Amino acid sequence: MTASTHPETMAGAAAPAQKAPARKPPAGKSRRSGREGYRINWWLTALMLVASLTVLLPLYFTVAMALKTPEQIGTGTGLAWPSPMNWENFAAAYVATNFPRAFMSTVFVTVFSVLGSLACSSLVAYAIARNWNHRFFRGSFVYLLSAMFIPFPVIILPLIKQTALLGLDNPAGVVFLHVLGGISFNALLYIAFVRSIPVELEESARMDGATTWQVFRKIIFPLLAPMNATVGIFAFLGSWNDFLLPQMMIADPALQTLPVVQMLFQGEFNTNYSLAFASYLMAMAPTLVVYILAQRWVLSGVMRGAVK
Repeated sequence: MTASTHPETMAGAAAPAQKAPARKPPAGKSRRSGREGYRINWWLTALMLVASLTVLLPLYFTVAMALKTPEQIGTGTGLAWPSPMNWENFAAAYVATNFPRAFMSTVFVTVFSVLGSLACSSLVAYAIARNWNHRFFRGSFVYLLSAMFIPFPVIILPLIKQTALLGLDNPAGVVFLHVLGGISFNALLYIAFVRSIPVELEESARMDGATTWQVFRKIIFPLLAPMNATVGIFAFLGSWNDFLLPQMMIADPALQTLPVVQMLFQGEFNTNYSLAFASYLMAMAPTLVVYILAQRWVLSGVMRGAVK
């Protein structure tokens, strides 16, 4: 015998399942946002726009002054846009500073300072990070950190004396001091990053017969690419804009860098602001290009290096 079926039961089984009520978005979240739960903080955005004026206003002032004649500077306000614009200031500054020679001297110091900082600082950091259990390497780390607390003006005179005795009173000596002076800070960044790299990668390479140098060159250093960009941009800005060290160390005026050469626009009683600001813009252009190209890796290296 089959069990009897009631019409009510059959109707209930045939009825479609009711849809669940639509979930309302939590309070404070907008339906119209492109991403779920994403809202624009207009107060923070407005604060960032106001803070950006601290950079944009000086940049506008520099460009405006570089395009003015001495007469326009004396009669108008500093923020007034020049009309007509005097583009000849750049040509005059180019000739007055002997820009190609000073530019190449600055490029020499900057390029070798960046390359030396990347090579030396990464090697020091790798040695300390992978030998942290040894007392010597822990002491070396403390020694490097303590060097960051010594003011540079305190040691500048002994350094100049030593470099003069060694025949390093030239751009090569400036490169040497840039590399050594940056090891403390750069190694601190590198050590935090190296410790986040799994040791198993190196152990597998050693099992295949790789030496320590091969492990560093083929495995560790390529993985340091984000931190290399961070250290590289810091070394680039520090060496490109450095005034004190080249001015006090380089004995030959023909080998001086751009920041030092630009001092010729400032006399004892007057300053040629038009040519000075034009030369500042020409010297600032490479730094802007380098930062725009490398900013993605700079931010990535800072964030990943701060994890550990």
